[in-house]
Amino acid sequence: MILKIAWRNIWRNPVRSLVVIFANIIGVISIIFLLAMIYGLTDNYIENAIQKETSHIQIHDKKYPDEKEIRYFMPGAELLMNRIDSVSTVKKSSIRSAVNAMMSSGRVTRGVRIFGIYPDRENGLTGISGSMTEGSFLTEESGKQIIISEVLAEKLKVKLRSKLVITFQSIDNEIVSNAFRIAGIFKSGNAVYDENTAFINIKAMNDLLGKDNIGHEAIIYLNSADQLDNTMTQLKTKFPDLLVQSYKEIAPELDLFATQISMVSTIYISIFMLALIFGIINTMLMAVLERVRELGMLMAIGLNKFRVFSMIVIETLILGMVGTPVGLLISYLLVEYYGKHGLNLFFYSQKSMEQFGMSSFVYLKISTVDYFTLAVAVFITSLLASVYPAYKAISLKPSEAIRKL
Repeated sequence: MILKIAWRNIWRNPVRSLVVIFANIIGVISIIFLLAMIYGLTDNYIENAIQKETSHIQIHDKKYPDEKEIRYFMPGAELLMNRIDSVSTVKKSSIRSAVNAMMSSGRVTRGVRIFGIYPDRENGLTGISGSMTEGSFLTEESGKQIIISEVLAEKLKVKLRSKLVITFQSIDNEIVSNAFRIAGIFKSGNAVYDENTAFINIKAMNDLLGKDNIGHEAIIYLNSADQLDNTMTQLKTKFPDLLVQSYKEIAPELDLFATQISMVSTIYISIFMLALIFGIINTMLMAVLERVRELGMLMAIGLNKFRVFSMIVIETLILGMVGTPVGLLISYLLVEYYGKHGLNLFFYSQKSMEQFGMSSFVYLKISTVDYFTLAVAVFITSLLASVYPAYKAISLKPSEAIRKL
């Protein structure tokens, strides 16, 4: 009986009730969409960093990460790769030689980090081979060829097939220099990475370094990031004399970024819930004040305070919850669509996103738990918002309320 009365009371002023319900729908859609975008941006940033810079796991000589000197290399690179590949959770792996070098085009000189790579292994591993805008990726027979980014080509004032001279120190502390021809130009979408990175064949690199079959870092990609801890344990057991690090150790800011995003989303939900509380309280107070005489009459003919309190609470919960399923359904459809097709932020944020290592395409992502959490949060918020209007209703004195105009 109380539920039926509460439902009818809501629709006695349909415009006001619909405004609150519609506002609730828009609020639910907004918060789900923004959370999905935040999670999508987070994944975008972390995945780009893992693919382009850190990989899931890296292996080095124990002294190399602190000083990044070329003398701290790992011998037997090919055997090392075969042993890494024998771990079942490893999807792909490769080994690189790496040097800090001066690159000169004849007109401009810049400091860059040059990686000597196994082209067949690197192809498809970091995504660079799929990011070529001109020319082609390196091959095992590339010889004295180099690939650089669009950003670097622009700064060095060179183009495809131009010659570049790279100069660096060999393992024997001798200055070595050699000319390389640009075989390809890429654009990864990470401006900082592109501006400071170039690739040559590892055989050509090691010839200049003065050592064969060596590498400075092994990069390892897993079948799933969930297998990280298990794989780390296996690799540390297999290579006790080398330093095995996960991307969380190599770039702790990635884990920090994810944690901060989680905090931001919690704050955002709290602000939304606070706004919802005040909106519902305001609406229900207006409803109570408009029905003072009616409420007084109900209490005068025997409707006890508990039932009056329950009626106001139920009205408030209905206002808060009617729009929630509609908002969740629309949110789900939007997230599913943009999760598959991506949301293109190219028109107003590509440059700024590239500076932070993000792609202009964001694929929305949100867990089922978040939908459930938001529904529960709306219910609790509506329940809390109902307390004050209900208290005001039962505080009325029937004899005074009946005579109120």
